[in-house]
Amino acid sequence: MKKYCLLPMAIAALCSVSAKEIKIGAIMPMSGSIAAYGQTAYEGLSLANKLEPTLKNGDSVKIVLIDTKGEKVESANAASRLISAEKVAAIVGELISTNTEQVASIAEKAKITVVAPAATNDKLTQRNNFISRVCFTDSFQGAVVANYAYQTLGLKKAVILVDQAQVYSLGLSKTFEEIFAKNGGTVVKKIAISSGNKDFKALVSQIKSINPDMIFLPIYHPEASMFARQAKEIGLNKPMFSGDGVANPTFLELGGAAVEGYMFTDTFDYEAPPTQRSRDFIAAYEKTSGKKDMASFTALGADAYFLIIDAMNGCENPEDSVCINNRIKATKNFEGVSGVINMSSSGDPIRSAVIKEVKDGKFVYKATVNP
Repeated sequence: MKKYCLLPMAIAALCSVSAKEIKIGAIMPMSGSIAAYGQTAYEGLSLANKLEPTLKNGDSVKIVLIDTKGEKVESANAASRLISAEKVAAIVGELISTNTEQVASIAEKAKITVVAPAATNDKLTQRNNFISRVCFTDSFQGAVVANYAYQTLGLKKAVILVDQAQVYSLGLSKTFEEIFAKNGGTVVKKIAISSGNKDFKALVSQIKSINPDMIFLPIYHPEASMFARQAKEIGLNKPMFSGDGVANPTFLELGGAAVEGYMFTDTFDYEAPPTQRSRDFIAAYEKTSGKKDMASFTALGADAYFLIIDAMNGCENPEDSVCINNRIKATKNFEGVSGVINMSSSGDPIRSAVIKEVKDGKFVYKATVNP
């Protein structure tokens, strides 16, 4: 009789031993000039982890976060540490394309899967096999802005500001210029700037004298908001467009009244959740954060996590990064927070974009553009 009583205890003990902790790395700028990107994305990632903290086999999932401070070297060091010391099964990050390129190149050598929440440069997935993303690409969003500006708004002469140090800016600028020209538009001037620029007074005066129909700024929110402020100071009131680099509440805080009317591309509209998971996640976000609005990067951070978890659940060994990578790239009709995701074999999702405008100090939906 005692033998039979011990059997359930032995099985329970065996189960408790077999269940293990699996680590997912998070490489994000939590401090520095672009900290808002990392902070909002990590909100989504950490909440997703709280909502789904275990795999179907009972293994628990732990997020290991490293702050890159928005720097390339820190991003590379973070990837090396997570792979060698923390033994992560997958990595979420970085947020900007230049830094994600550093992460991807190191992860590629170790065959560790990387999922980028918001790194949009096309070449990221062309150069590396062990990387995917949940956001659209620059070639897509650049075309969206060019077509919308010319075809919908009738803007025919553009000035472009390009940050020469950021592959995001270079790629987005290139696509916009090509598609704008195909429509019949003309880029009358391309002006190079550098990350961290704060004085645009000479540039805004130069652009005012050129008198374009619009200004395209494929740059990040610190520089874009500063440019908008200084432009409005001298009465340069031309339509301004950016990509998703300004899709962050901090852009509104930094730009104030100067960014009123500013337009940009984004992946997600909080006011119109596209899936049931969106609605459920927003409800959980509002309850835990007390906020009544959610940034698109928060949705993308969550989707990067959910996509990895879905892939792990489909692998016999959830720490097999080759299996994780293959399953992510085979994902179809995945219901994410930011929308339905269909992955291509390259690791790029086939998904729509939305166009938003700043109105009364808020991001307001204008249009949806499908691929």
